Amino acid sequence: MGLKAGIVGLPNVGKSTLFSALTLNEAESANYAFTTIEPNVAIVNLKDKRLDELAKIVNTKKIVPATFQFVDIAGLVEGASKGEGLGNKFLSNIREVDAIVHVIRCFENNDIVHVKNKIDPINDLNTINLELILADLQTIENIVNRIAKKAQSGNDKELKFEYSLVLKIREALQNEKMVKDLDLTNEEKQIIKSYQLLTSKPTIYVANLDSNSYKNLNTSPHFQNLKSRLANEILIPICIKIEYEVCKFEEDEKQMFLSEYGIEESGIDSIIKNSFYLLNQSTYFTAGEIEARAWIFKNGMSASECAGIIHSDFEKKFVKAEVIKYSDYIKYQGEKGCREAGKINLEGKNYLMQDGDVCYFKVAK
Repeated sequence: MGLKAGIVGLPNVGKSTLFSALTLNEAESANYAFTTIEPNVAIVNLKDKRLDELAKIVNTKKIVPATFQFVDIAGLVEGASKGEGLGNKFLSNIREVDAIVHVIRCFENNDIVHVKNKIDPINDLNTINLELILADLQTIENIVNRIAKKAQSGNDKELKFEYSLVLKIREALQNEKMVKDLDLTNEEKQIIKSYQLLTSKPTIYVANLDSNSYKNLNTSPHFQNLKSRLANEILIPICIKIEYEVCKFEEDEKQMFLSEYGIEESGIDSIIKNSFYLLNQSTYFTAGEIEARAWIFKNGMSASECAGIIHSDFEKKFVKAEVIKYSDYIKYQGEKGCREAGKINLEGKNYLMQDGDVCYFKVAK
């Protein structure tokens, strides 16, 4: 499953440096707006210690972690919804991602130009959110114009329901509310899925601080103001400059360096982890001598659907799944020990896969 998160923000807030730290690749970075025109795309591994432990037990030849794509999208400016700057390209790139990582500048530095010549995280946040709202409003107006006449004059109940939903969303957007913050039913969410609304995408906010503020977040009024404004959102404080330096270290050196700053978990790892779980995803494992692998699935998927992630034929020819809980796999040191202890469950195609399940699928020949 190709999960993709787009890194967005105003120009020169640290997006491309964050991208470089995330991917260990160098995205073009310079001190002027629109350095990033075509989006940089890279694949990062989802670190999961459970996979390493499974690999040790089966003594596998190959470890294949789950992956996540990050896209470094061009900096947005005010008026992007009307095509200002690289607005149209920016907005079309956002439509193609599953989640948004919104980077907001929370540090002062006269050597790094701010497009508005003033550091104001709340204003920066509002600028981007408003452009996304205005873009969605254009989309919704087009839908209203397309279905209004038929919905009002006809007897199509589904179309009437969609029309009332579109009007509700239009009103929310006109009041500068994000669609992701609306209390929509599963049926309503399914209807608007094809609209590709920008404000419906789950979002992580990243506060980019200088090293001194990062050591003591209480000393940063910029961060504290942003924290209050985003009280109900995922907000990750980070010093992107530090993270970029740390990403070049070996793992042992990295942990030593982070501990000097009192950092338990790398901000980069936190962004990757939160991006993954924000999309309601989990992982199941397959483990053997040839390969130990993590597979991404959406919560609520059945055993047969998860088998289909490996190969479409596995879903069509699914017979049963042998499922071992991760904790049992570790406790009894693998499949053989779990079988002897009676810890292998035979599950049918409707079994709902759980995060951490170790699976062996049986399919018809």
